[in-house]
Amino acid sequence: MEFELTYWHWWMVGIALIVLEVFAPSAFFLWMGVSAGIVGVVVFIAPDMGWEYQFMIFAIFSIVSIALWKRYAKVSSEASDHPTLNRRGEQYVGRTFTLDEAIVNGVGKIRVDDSIWKVSGADCDSGSKVKVTGIDGTIFKVECE
Repeated sequence: MEFELTYWHWWMVGIALIVLEVFAPSAFFLWMGVSAGIVGVVVFIAPDMGWEYQFMIFAIFSIVSIALWKRYAKVSSEASDHPTLNRRGEQYVGRTFTLDEAIVNGVGKIRVDDSIWKVSGADCDSGSKVKVTGIDGTIFKVECE
């Protein structure tokens, strides 16, 4: 007994891949699901097509659609009007603060609003004004003014 792939097999695979995309969002399975749907349409039109050709069409459509999507997503990504939204430390670069704890051996602390941040830079006395020039993880890089 020989198993024959029909159009509805491909449509079921397409639906399963699209449902899988819901649980693993990356726009990867979505395009494979669309490709399976397209193969289902092709098999509906030409039902005598061999399984080898069906899989070849599926592979080609999957690779092409994923590559086109990646290219489109890369080109069409817009610059955010809030580039530091989820990068709290970067919001303070360029601002000036007063040292809460003197910088000794390159390490000190400043108070920013209701938080204390570690700073690194040249040694400065407590109470000195420092300007944040960068951030390294959770440590501000500062220069004494």
